[in-house]
Amino acid sequence: MDFALTEEQEQFAEAIRRFLMTEMTPELTRELWATESGRSDALWRQLANQGLTAVMVPQEQGGLGLGEVEWAPLAQACGYFALPEPLLDTALVAAGLLRDALAAAPNASAHERCATLLERIAAGDARVAVAHPQERLVADAHVADAILCAHEGAVHLLRPDQAVLTARTGLDPSRRLFELAWTPAAESELIPSGSGLWSSALNRGALGVAAQQLGLTQRMLDLAIDYSAQRKQFGKAIGAYQAVKHLLADVAIQLEFARPVLLRAAAALAHGLPDAGLHVSHARVAAARCAWSAARQAIQVHGAMGYTWELDLQIFTKRAWALAGSWGDRAFHKARMGAHILDGAHEIGAGATFA
Repeated sequence: MDFALTEEQEQFAEAIRRFLMTEMTPELTRELWATESGRSDALWRQLANQGLTAVMVPQEQGGLGLGEVEWAPLAQACGYFALPEPLLDTALVAAGLLRDALAAAPNASAHERCATLLERIAAGDARVAVAHPQERLVADAHVADAILCAHEGAVHLLRPDQAVLTARTGLDPSRRLFELAWTPAAESELIPSGSGLWSSALNRGALGVAAQQLGLTQRMLDLAIDYSAQRKQFGKAIGAYQAVKHLLADVAIQLEFARPVLLRAAAALAHGLPDAGLHVSHARVAAARCAWSAARQAIQVHGAMGYTWELDLQIFTKRAWALAGSWGDRAFHKARMGAHILDGAHEIGAGATFA
């Protein structure tokens, strides 16, 4: 099976990388840390103008009608530049859930509510927070124009004034996390239980995290390589020493092996394959290992400087560590993989690996 992206997908991702390279600088990240909301309305509008908020939205609601495969390289770019905006929660997870909800809507009113919110997302007029049962804390609920919540399997759509937010401090200053208190009501229910929408939302959220982790891995690797070429010891750059080369080469190898796993997971989700959750968990575990190794080795290469506030490296290591438990931690995803492998219904072993 060919997991290579098409020329159009590559061009779209490259255009977004160039945009983020110009707009999403470490200096802007530090500026946003000092603001009350930690978010930029101007940056959000720019993201919408680039078409990012419309990727998953159906064309009937003013979107691009694309899917998870297109999001895989885009989310990696978001990770590479440590984008603080709730783009993936809104434009990947929430938009995907609402898109699926159009078909599951029990009545015309619910269908209209889904379609209207999708139109607002596509136009960049709405940020949406997602309160999934797997997540104890909700990211970016303070700037959300709508909040999607779960109650006994049903999907509820809340206005910001229907929930009480309690801020919680996290490891990454760019991530704004909140505990959510709300009361389920008949008027807030959008889709009744039994639709399976929350399972798909979990897979999309985990896919987005895995892609960001791979982007972060590449950024930390690049920073370590640049530093190893500049820092001199005993008269030559430390990157010339074999011990340093091996540290970074190990990270690069893990990254190359993890990328096709991510694309496999994205393709499985996009095509609605029954084992999509397995492939997403595989990608999530592989990406988490990459990001952890990259953070550790990048700090090792930088020495004691790697921990300092002044160095940009800490922006990306903190994001990698903060995402480690988001949309299911390694234990959760390894358990999902283990349940599939050991369920007795699948052949295991070298001879069945590629069956």
